[in-house]
Amino acid sequence: MNGSKMTTQHKAILAAVKNAPPSGDYVWDGKDEDERPLTHEEMQVGVAAYRKARGRPFSAARKEQVSVRYSPEVLTYFRSTGDGWQTRMDAALRLLVQKHPDWLEKLG
Repeated sequence: MNGSKMTTQHKAILAAVKNAPPSGDYVWDGKDEDERPLTHEEMQVGVAAYRKARGRPFSAARKEQVSVRYSPEVLTYFRSTGDGWQTRMDAALRLLVQKHPDWLEKLG
């Protein structure tokens, strides 16, 4: 460590590294429960919880991804409503289908 000052903390870290067990594994001193290494079972529970919590939450109302072409006026209108415009477009179409199930026949 040429050119730098060796602090007490640096010295303590170096001493701990020199006195590490031959296997290189952490040895818990039994004093602080927060420093106790996890058992294999605890690690497996943690990994399972992490994997379960990742990603978008599952919904009972599943949606299907499709590719659709809309007129520029419709897209401009919904995009001008800000973030969540696709959700509002979906809600508007669902409302149309619920209120007017025969609307398609009127278009000819």
